[in-house]
Amino acid sequence: MSMSEWIDVCSVEDLQPDSGVCVWADGRQIALFYMPKEQAVYAVDNFDPFGKVNVLSRGMIGDIGGQPMVASPLYKQHFNLETGVCFEDETVKIETYGVRIENRRVAVNV
Repeated sequence: MSMSEWIDVCSVEDLQPDSGVCVWADGRQIALFYMPKEQAVYAVDNFDPFGKVNVLSRGMIGDIGGQPMVASPLYKQHFNLETGVCFEDETVKIETYGVRIENRRVAVNV
């Protein structure tokens, strides 16, 4: 697919506050993180480039220096949820995706 498109992936009720869920979109696993205090939803690849498995949706979320992040449940690297850049190794980056909510449905731009 050469152009990005919005893909409906779940309902707002499927999101878990202060946690992640995994959705399937365009042939890939995408981790969605819902941070209600910040009124934000983030979407990143579920694939952990260090552990080489799809587990990031199970990671703990929070912030580092005011930047939203997810910590991998395997080796504990932290990834910026806005940019995808690893805090410990800036040469490693995961894919990030746009998220929108319309009519109580969550869509991801892939």
